[in-house]
Amino acid sequence: MSTTNAVEENVRAATQVYLDALFFGDVERFRSIFHPQAQLYSATEGKLVNLNVDAYMDLVANRPSPHDKGDERQDEIVSISVGSPTTAHVRVKDVYLPKRFVDELTFVLLDGKWQIVSKVWHFDI
Repeated sequence: MSTTNAVEENVRAATQVYLDALFFGDVERFRSIFHPQAQLYSATEGKLVNLNVDAYMDLVANRPSPHDKGDERQDEIVSISVGSPTTAHVRVKDVYLPKRFVDELTFVLLDGKWQIVSKVWHFDI
C-alpha cells in the first residue's frame, strides 16, 4: 500500500469513529476524535453558529441518539482529500431525523493520531 493510500485509510478509519459517535450519541468517542480546541460552525439558518467541543458535547449528551430513537442509520463518506502528510478534508452525509446533514470535517495529524479540528455543517429538513 502506498503512503497516500495508507494515510487515506487512516483518515477513513478516523471518520468512521466520528460517524459511529454521531449515530450512538457517544460523547467519549467524540472526544477521542475531536481535538479539544476544535471549532464547529454552521450558517444554515442565516446566522453563524459557532460551538466549541464542550458545547457540542453538551448538546450530544442531552439529546437522544439516532440509535436510541430507533432511526435507521444513514451515513456515508462522500469524499476524502489528503492535502498533506498532516492535513485532510472529509465530506460526510448523515442524519439526525428529520434533518439531513452534510458535514465538512478538517483533520490534522497530531501525536500520530488524526483529529478533527473543524466541522462545518449544513442541514436540510
